[in-house]
Amino acid sequence: MSLTIPSSTEEYGFVVEGLGAHSGRTIMLADLQLLLAACPSSAHLEDYKNAVLNTNVLLKRTEAARKESFQRLKRLYGLENDILLFKLLRALWEQSLEAQPILSLLYAIARDPILRVTVDFLIDLPLGTIVTAPNFAEIVGQEFPTEINEKTLASIGRNIASTYTQSGHLKGRSNKERISVENHTTSITYALLLGYLCGERGESLFYTPWSRLLDSPVHKLHIKAQLASQQGWLEYRHAGQMTDISFNHLLQGANNE
Repeated sequence: MSLTIPSSTEEYGFVVEGLGAHSGRTIMLADLQLLLAACPSSAHLEDYKNAVLNTNVLLKRTEAARKESFQRLKRLYGLENDILLFKLLRALWEQSLEAQPILSLLYAIARDPILRVTVDFLIDLPLGTIVTAPNFAEIVGQEFPTEINEKTLASIGRNIASTYTQSGHLKGRSNKERISVENHTTSITYALLLGYLCGERGESLFYTPWSRLLDSPVHKLHIKAQLASQQGWLEYRHAGQMTDISFNHLLQGANNE
């Protein structure tokens, strides 16, 4: 199943078209972790801006570096609770430190069309396969043949390779090896939620690219989903060939805050 984003999902915070943040940066996982650790989940955009520019929670050496980092984070993550995807990311974020790299990747894919076009390629890479930045640059160039020049494509390839290294899907330096990531209840919750918001229902939620990025067999995803249900993150019902997944509690909580 290829990753397609309906235009109707823009109301939730998905970005359907355009050139995304990976034209200039990676998912900036370390910066995001520092910023979200410094600000409560109720924070607004101005709070995040103040934390970066005035408090310097990202530990940047210059004012210019602080400003650029904030703009890059804002472009990719939005940093607004009016964005449903971001609000739900924050609801899950502090539940598991180990899940944060996957959560940030899933969110970034929802927001960055450039990164999104490489997802199928990454998923289909057998474990142990060696991949390089030019491999990603080539894929992006094929999808955006007139919008991006060769110099920028080379930078994008490096950024995407770094992003997948930060998420745990790759390891190594120039030549990167495809490795398996560890699945957590919060990451399966967010993966299923993204598929749900894109219109998938039932058993098909476990076969979307969002779920396949978790590198787990479907039966193990079911086990994690059941655990997530017990923790109150989603509603899970499975009997025979029938599967029902919903997010009434999580979505109602987000809408009521």
